[in-house]
Amino acid sequence: MQAEFWHERWAANQIGFHQQQANPLLQQFWPELAVGKDGRVLVPLCGKSLDLVWLAEQGHKVLGVELSEKAVQAFFSEQHIEPVISQLGAFKVYGCAGIELWCGDFFALRAEDVAGCTALYDRAALIALPPAMRERYVAHLASVLPAECQGLLITLDYDQAKIDGPPFSVPDEEVQRLMAEGWKLDILQTSDVLKGSVKFEQRGVERLEERVYRLVRR
Repeated sequence: MQAEFWHERWAANQIGFHQQQANPLLQQFWPELAVGKDGRVLVPLCGKSLDLVWLAEQGHKVLGVELSEKAVQAFFSEQHIEPVISQLGAFKVYGCAGIELWCGDFFALRAEDVAGCTALYDRAALIALPPAMRERYVAHLASVLPAECQGLLITLDYDQAKIDGPPFSVPDEEVQRLMAEGWKLDILQTSDVLKGSVKFEQRGVERLEERVYRLVRR
């Protein structure tokens, strides 16, 4: 999956993954992490998610990383915010009070860029990537995030033979294989969310599980 894929999805407004409100699971489970009010939160592949706004409203400094500049611009336009724009290494940075969106390749992110991040929030990154890139993504997180980091991860688990991603199916067995060495993983909730998921129902998917993990760096 190349960068052009995501640029084309945003250009065509094929963004079914975008939610019109802050994610209810984020709101329900984020307090369990007890992230300090001044904690900085890394949100990979953030799009124009309203989760960014919710996290900032909790008092956090938010660092979102997004490949599509159209998505970044749309976020600030829809929030009626005029961002300050600068260049930092490989990234074009759009910033305002409490939120910075770094436009560029996530894999160009350096440890010094995220040195102040005490938390990670991943609702749409791991499940957006095909298998080989998931391996690379998890390895890159481990190489750049500070040791005291903790996080919230949300995944989907379904019969990938019925419908291709993204979003991809990432079952618990794969999450454990990819992440257990570097993170302590606690499953906070597993829910069947098939009802009302029209795209999956139409393709004959019989099980669509959404799983929430609490992550703590080992």
